[in-house]
Amino acid sequence: MSNDLNLQQMMNAFDELDFEQRTTSNLENARNKQQMTAYINSLDYSLRRLLILQESVNAIVEQKQADLIKQEHIQTYKTKIINLSRQYNISYQDVINIMAQLSHQ
Repeated sequence: MSNDLNLQQMMNAFDELDFEQRTTSNLENARNKQQMTAYINSLDYSLRRLLILQESVNAIVEQKQADLIKQEHIQTYKTKIINLSRQYNISYQDVINIMAQLSHQ
């Protein structure tokens, strides 16, 4: 019975190791800092390449943050239009049409 238990524990340990290797050897599966760090270390990049990677990631992060801010501004603008339509008891599209007419004048 003890051998069966040890064998099962050993199989579980191998399964966990296999899962850990699969999740850290592929960037698509990396979900936390530890997994991403393990993946990047597995690339064995030189300092120069790591700096280029860092610069690229920083640029992507800045772009994503800018996109989020744009989305927030758009949502705020839409909310203001909805509030105007409620205030004047007209449809959303009517408010848009009025705004378009005013911008052409």
